[in-house]
Amino acid sequence: MANIILVANLNCDRILKLNKPLQTGGRFHYQDGGQRLGGGGANTGLGLVWAGHRVALVSEVGRDKVGDWLLAEASTQGIDCHLIQRHEGNTNEMLLVMTPDGERTIIRPQRPIFELAAPPTWSQWDALYINSSAEGAVSWAKTALKQALVMAQLAKDERPRPCHILIASKTDMAGRSTLLPWQFGQSIAGESLKYFIVTDGEQGAVVHEADQSRHVDAVTATVVDTTGAGDAYAAGLLHGQMQGWDIIKSMQEASRWSAFAVATQSSIPGRALKRYLSEPES
Repeated sequence: MANIILVANLNCDRILKLNKPLQTGGRFHYQDGGQRLGGGGANTGLGLVWAGHRVALVSEVGRDKVGDWLLAEASTQGIDCHLIQRHEGNTNEMLLVMTPDGERTIIRPQRPIFELAAPPTWSQWDALYINSSAEGAVSWAKTALKQALVMAQLAKDERPRPCHILIASKTDMAGRSTLLPWQFGQSIAGESLKYFIVTDGEQGAVVHEADQSRHVDAVTATVVDTTGAGDAYAAGLLHGQMQGWDIIKSMQEASRWSAFAVATQSSIPGRALKRYLSEPES
């Protein structure tokens, strides 16, 4: 299987379950769902580990008990944490406010600036995935493009994301640009871009290429918790590409992984995905 580097956050999620949907000025009761492993690094990485890949996470946590817990938990789950850096101070919890219909509001702490160290030797790695605002991510991507598959999530701002595959949600795209999707994707990813994928929940996803756009249906699922669905989609897509599949088959696999993610009450992918990945291929 493949050697994959993820540049993504490792979070300690605190789940607050509300008794009714959010609205301005409302009063709510909540149940404390406790701490759980989360963040794009865990949500993307664990599925890839279960699929048999070696996954090294590049992230930063504090020098405190929560940071210690995160590293121990991620390592126990099979993620290679030797590239994770520590910063002085606390690792603040990420608050996930869940409503009865499965929607969530994320309240994140202000993170300290995370600066990546010198890039690794890319000949030892098959893929780089970037879902982080870390300083130096652009340099890492540029140095990796000729030796590894580079995949990235669209940032919340207009920062460049040099890559072969760029992923965004339709919500992320709303009001961002008047350019056509492929032109917008190239403005972010550069001339190396091969595929720009825009996901739209239960409506599926569209892959934009230089000369065409194609739609792939979503996989039907009973929504329990939408947290981590996009991360699971990215993991499934990356797995497909590492298998040598074409982009459409990879997107179909990504949709399956995402469906497993929304059907489980956790940030990280659930046991159903793990069982699916352990089944022998027919």
